[in-house]
Amino acid sequence: MGIVIAKNLNLYYGNVQALKNVSIDIEKNSVTALIGPSGCGKSTFLRTINRMNDLIDSVKIDGEVLYENKNIYSSDYDVIDLRKKIGMVFQKPNPFPMSIYDNVAYGPKIHGLTNKKELDEIVEDSLKGAALWNEVKDRLKKSALGLSGGQQQRLCIARTLAVQPEVLLMDEPTSALDPISTLKVEELMDVLKKKYTVIIVTHNMQQAGRISDYTAFFLNGEIVENGKTENIFYKPQDKRTEDYITGRFG
Repeated sequence: MGIVIAKNLNLYYGNVQALKNVSIDIEKNSVTALIGPSGCGKSTFLRTINRMNDLIDSVKIDGEVLYENKNIYSSDYDVIDLRKKIGMVFQKPNPFPMSIYDNVAYGPKIHGLTNKKELDEIVEDSLKGAALWNEVKDRLKKSALGLSGGQQQRLCIARTLAVQPEVLLMDEPTSALDPISTLKVEELMDVLKKKYTVIIVTHNMQQAGRISDYTAFFLNGEIVENGKTENIFYKPQDKRTEDYITGRFG
């Protein structure tokens, strides 16, 4: 059984249906890539997993999203706790305008941690987890805005790791980065899945093929096909999947 399971999930923006009967199991300690053309529902689905769509007034959702076997859309579910356990990294790096240290310590402080020694350990462990420690350990008190784009994105990953999540949602995390920074983030994902479950939206087919264990192909709000990446890429069961992956789609 997966760590995140969607069952017959439908989502509407007003009268527009963005997700149609989506069902999928996300395996623990794996990287799952969500692929498909722009506007197909993959980022919308990603945001349902930590209820980010709740912030949009016109949204209506039915169906279930189970996390650790509990429906996160039940009325008594603690959304704050959910977003601690399921962290999110966005398309563009968004460090806070404060020091590198304070960026990483921000989440634990919000959750009530004040012990300096514990905060120091969390900051170091999180930066190491994001493969950034060696690059910034001598300038932790410097502004995070002085980092390169790739470093800022890894800092945002470290900031997410600091609250000890179990699942990492990544919405095109390398689309704004140069090739070298992209490679570093891709290498990092391979390390992160040993400890976390990673779900990534990407338009880059080569990236999906390199980093993911599982792939789901979205089209017009539906999952056309999902399974092990090697099967989706090399033995697709649906011609639309094959056409999209090979660039013949549309």
